[in-house]
This record gives sequence, C-alpha cells and structure tokens, in this order.
Amino acid sequence: MAPRCANAVGAVNGKGEIVDVVTILAQNEPVRVDAETLEGLYRQLGDINAEDIVCRAMEELAVKLAQVERFYREGRFGDIRKAARMIVAIAEQIGMKLLARVAGDLKACIDMGDEIALAAVLARLIRTGERSLTEIWDLQDLSI
Repeated sequence: MAPRCANAVGAVNGKGEIVDVVTILAQNEPVRVDAETLEGLYRQLGDINAEDIVCRAMEELAVKLAQVERFYREGRFGDIRKAARMIVAIAEQIGMKLLARVAGDLKACIDMGDEIALAAVLARLIRTGERSLTEIWDLQDLSI
C-alpha cells in the first residue's frame, strides 16, 4: 500500500537550510488477525480458556512492545532481541502473523548489526503491534 503524503511549509532540512515544502509520509499498513488460528485455539481450549489465553497474550504483547521501545532508548540490543523473540511466539499463537514477521525482522536487524534498519523496523513493529492489538480487540467485541 502506498503511503499517504502531506506537505509542510517552512521546514529545515538536514543541512540547516530552510526549504519551502517537505513531504511527510504517513505510514498506513493494514493488519489482519488470522481468524483460523483463533478459531482453532477456541476449538481446542474452549471459549473461556481461549479467551483467557488471548487476553493474557494481548497484555503480554503490550508489555513487550513497551519494553522494546525502552530497551532501544537504553541501547540494550540483546534485550530487544529476546523481547522480539517472545513477541514472535506470542503473536503466532493468537494469529498475528504480520506482527510475528516484523518482530522476526527486528531480530534480523540486530543480528546483522544494522542500526538504521533497526530503527525503521522498530517503528514498524510499534505501529503494527498497536494496530494488531486493536484489531484483535475489535474481533473480541464482535464475538460478545
């Protein structure tokens, strides 16, 4: 999906020069929760147990996403990698395939030592994580 663009007037570029127009890209990537994964979880565990698992997974994902941001600010790359690995496992369990893939990409950036890509993928992980949590929350509201 192509990013939406907006223009700002009177911005300063990287050289300290004032430029007339700067294009700001708004990132918009759709997320989807794999309904088959969730349905399988509910069939296997029953409604009450599956709902408990999903709620705990959502809470844990929210905590891990916040930790990843904090670890990044603190330069704790080993901890980012561990948290990303946990995000992959949790996200796969409840059908958040895109979130799992982006968390895997974050691990790869750390393994390659690519700090520029790490910053970009981290931003994507946070966006994807927030949208995925909202999506699954909305799905739960529909089933009530």
